Amino acid sequence: MSDILWQPSAERIGNTRIDAFRRFINQRHGLDIGDYPGLHQWSIDQREAFWQAIVDFFEVSFHQGAECVLREGPQMPSAQWFPGATLNFAEHLLKRRDDSVAVVAIAEDGQRQQLTYAELAAQVAGLQASLRAIGVGLGDRVAACMPNTWQTLVGMLATTSLGAVWSSCSPDFGTQGVIDRFGQIEPKVLITCAGYRYAGKDVDQGEKIDQILQRLPSLEQLLIVPGTRPQARAEDYRTQARVSLWQDFYRSGGDPVFVAVPFAHPLYILYSSGTTGVPKCIVHGTGGVLLQHLKEHGLHADLGPGQRLFYYTTCGWMMWNWLVSTLATGASLVLYDGSPFHPHNERLIDLIDSEAINAFGTSPKYLAALEKAGSRPRLSHRLDSLKTLLCTGSPLSPQSYDYVYRQIKADLCLASMSGGTDIVACFVAGNPVQAVHRGEMQGKGLGMAIEVWNDQGQPVLGEKGELVCTRHFPSIPVGLWNDPDQSRLRDSYFKLFPGVWAQGDYAEQLADGGWLIHGRSDAVLNPGGVRIGTAEIYRQVEKLEQVLESLAIGQSWEQDVRVVLFVRLQEGVALDNALRERIRQVIRSNTTPRHVPARILAVTDIPRTISGKIVELAVRNVVHGLPVKNTDALANPEALEQFRDREELRS
Repeated sequence: MSDILWQPSAERIGNTRIDAFRRFINQRHGLDIGDYPGLHQWSIDQREAFWQAIVDFFEVSFHQGAECVLREGPQMPSAQWFPGATLNFAEHLLKRRDDSVAVVAIAEDGQRQQLTYAELAAQVAGLQASLRAIGVGLGDRVAACMPNTWQTLVGMLATTSLGAVWSSCSPDFGTQGVIDRFGQIEPKVLITCAGYRYAGKDVDQGEKIDQILQRLPSLEQLLIVPGTRPQARAEDYRTQARVSLWQDFYRSGGDPVFVAVPFAHPLYILYSSGTTGVPKCIVHGTGGVLLQHLKEHGLHADLGPGQRLFYYTTCGWMMWNWLVSTLATGASLVLYDGSPFHPHNERLIDLIDSEAINAFGTSPKYLAALEKAGSRPRLSHRLDSLKTLLCTGSPLSPQSYDYVYRQIKADLCLASMSGGTDIVACFVAGNPVQAVHRGEMQGKGLGMAIEVWNDQGQPVLGEKGELVCTRHFPSIPVGLWNDPDQSRLRDSYFKLFPGVWAQGDYAEQLADGGWLIHGRSDAVLNPGGVRIGTAEIYRQVEKLEQVLESLAIGQSWEQDVRVVLFVRLQEGVALDNALRERIRQVIRSNTTPRHVPARILAVTDIPRTISGKIVELAVRNVVHGLPVKNTDALANPEALEQFRDREELRS
C-alpha cells in the first residue's frame, strides 16, 4: 500500500500557504524546520507557540487580549485556551466587505444565486437586527431545519454575531429526529422551510412542522423560508410562537454588529448520530472552532482569496459547519442543495467546470457510485480549476484512489480526512506538500498529538488499535448539553484511557507516516478473539464489480462471534454460490482467514444515517433481536427489515 499516486512539484509546494506558514515559524522563532514532519512535531511540542502563530498568521482579532495561550491541569480534559480573550466568530467570516464572491448557492433545478461579501454582510445585518428586536442574545439557541441554501448561512452568521448558539439539521430528518435534537436544547427561534426539493420531487413540510412545533414549548419565533412553496403563509402554522416569513422578518440592514464573547463561549451544538439512543448534544466553543478551521482550510486545504471550495453536505452533518468556515480565509463557497445524482450521475462534476471549483469535497460512497456507473470525468469535463479532492465520512478504499487518478485527474491532491462531529474538525488531514500513497490518508493534522494505542494503552506503529489524542487541542467540546459536572463528557471520550482522548476509531499508523482507518471501534468484529475492522472487509469486497456496497457485523454464535456479510449487488446480479466463493476468495487472498465471512447474504438496501454513514450497530441489534432505539436518525429505516429474522442466520 505504498504506491505513490501523486507528488507535489517543488513549485507547487513553494506556493502553498502551509509552506508560507513553515517559513513564518522559522523566521519568528529562529528555527530551521525543513519539512512537514518537523513542522508537525514542533506544533505539538510547542503548542502555545503554535496556536499563537495560527492567531497571528490568520490575523485573528481579539476584542480583549488573552492572559496566556493555554492554562491546563495535569490531564485531559482540563484546558483553558486563551483565557480572558474575547472575539466573535461571524466577524471573522465577514472580514471581507468587498465585491468579490462570497457564496454561490445552486439548487437541484439549476437555480443559481450569488452573494458578494458586501451583500452577505448586508443580509446578515438585516436578519441580525430582527433577531435582536425579539430578544435573541448571549447563549440563546437558534435552531434551523433547513436545506443547504444561502439563507441557512445567513441565519448562522446572524445568530453567532449576537453571541447566540446555532444548531441545525436537514429537512430530511424525521419528525422524531428533529425533536430528539432540538427538544433537548430548547431553542428560542426555529428557522425552517415550507418545502424543499430532492431527486426531482417537491416535499411539503407543513404537517411535519406542525408536529415539531407541538413539542418545542420554548419556541418564541418561527421563521419560515418558503422554498418550493412560494404560496406559504404565516397563518398556515399552528403555534403559540410568533410566525414570520423570511422576507417579512427583516428590519432595515446597515452594517452588522459583533458581540464579543469569551474564547470558550458556546458557538454550535452538534449531535451524535443517535442510532443507539437519543443523540448527544455536543457543545463547541467559539475560538476553538475558528482556530481549527482556519488551520484546516488555510493550511491543510490550501484555501484563501481567489479560491473556491465545494463540499457536498446537508445541514445535518458536521461538514456543513466545516464548509462555511472557509469564509474566514477569504475564499468563496459553492453550496448545492439536492440529490448529487439528479438529473444525472455527473451533476456535481459539472459544477467543477461551471463554478471554477478548486477544492471539491465528497464521500467515498459518491466516488464508488461514480466508478460503478462507469463515469470518466477526465474525458467529459475540463477540470482545469480542480487542484484538491477532499473526502471523508468513511474509509476510502484503495480502488477509489485508483479511480480518482485514472478517471478524474492525475495532477490532484486526494485528501482523505478523518475526524468527526465530536471535534468538528480533523485528526488526520490532507496535506498539499506531501505525496499521496495508494489507500493511505496523508497524515496527522498540525497541532494534533494523535497516536494509535493497543489495549494496554501503549503506542504502536504498523499495528491496529485505538486512535487517541494525548494532548489538549482547542476544539475539544466545551461540554455536552445538560452535563454540568462534565461526567458524560469524560465517559464519552476519556473513559477508555483516563486523561487521553479516545476517538472511537480503529486505526493504524504506518511507518511512512500515512494512516488507515479500519472502522469504528464499537463496530469492530471479534471472531476467535481477533479484532477486525469492518473497513478491512469492505475494501476487498467492493473491488468486485458485481457488488455495489456491503455491510459486515459480528453475530454471536456458539459462544464465539462469526462474521456475517451483507451485500447489495448490481441490478440483475444474483448471489449464487459461485459469487459467494469469489467474495470469500478475494477476502482470504488479501486479508486473513479470520476475515472470511461465515455467511454472505444479499440485501437490496443498506441502512444509513441521514449524513450517509452505514449503521453496523443498528443492523447488529436487529440480527440479534434487540431494539433499535432511534430509527428517526436513519435516512432509510425501512431497510432494517431486510436483516430481521433471516433464516440463513439460524444455522
